[in-house]
Amino acid sequence: MPEEETPPRRRPSRTVRLFRPLGRLWLRATGFGVEGQMPDIAKFVLVAAPHTTNWDLPYTLAAGLHYGVRVHWMGKESIFKWPFGGMMRRLGGIAVDRTRSNNSVEQMAAAFARSERLILVIAPEGTRGSVAQWRSGFYHIAHAAKVPLVLGFIDYERRRVGIGGVFHPTGDYEVDLPRIQAFYRRIAPPTAA
Repeated sequence: MPEEETPPRRRPSRTVRLFRPLGRLWLRATGFGVEGQMPDIAKFVLVAAPHTTNWDLPYTLAAGLHYGVRVHWMGKESIFKWPFGGMMRRLGGIAVDRTRSNNSVEQMAAAFARSERLILVIAPEGTRGSVAQWRSGFYHIAHAAKVPLVLGFIDYERRRVGIGGVFHPTGDYEVDLPRIQAFYRRIAPPTAA
């Protein structure tokens, strides 16, 4: 599949520049290092696995600041209500109504189509804690939007956050999923949530 032309890398936004030192400081203060390079791709789904604790969001946001990019994430609608709703949106949050059966794949594919640049972080487990199988939405959003998956991680055992590589979905979820999950077998979740 031919890649779309990538707009030139832009200077990080004012907000990212303002908070970048704070993100880096927080990672250092908590003993975390950063591995891998952020790919120079305008739009992609950033896979965030394993997702086992509420601490994943602050580490993900801090890693985004370290890399100088603004990441977007989907969260349940209740966390976007007053008094924290405005702050959650400024942090890149996109409210999702989980009580209704809506087509998140089509909505997110449309968001990618409208955007010149968009990094959407999705935890394939769909929830914190151990799950028997991943939800497929992260994959179907990337495939529908014709954007790659970037394999992001938080390794609590090695105390590292980072980027593990780029994966281009073929459209065959059953074939691609084991290849994606193979990367995450070496990543350690926290021992206590």
